Amino acid sequence: MTGLNTVLIVVGLFLIGGIISFVKQGMPKSLIALLSIGAAMCLVAGILRLDYWN
Repeated sequence: MTGLNTVLIVVGLFLIGGIISFVKQGMPKSLIALLSIGAAMCLVAGILRLDYWN
């Protein structure tokens, strides 16, 4: 696991925490959707960069 993998996964998890917080605060759904897309992209990019299947 390289440093970039770790950074992408940590940022994705951080954004998921932000989504949970924003839902509890009643923030607009469009903002929550934007954070969800960003979190999903970070997590997928971090997981795809792992070298476990080579």
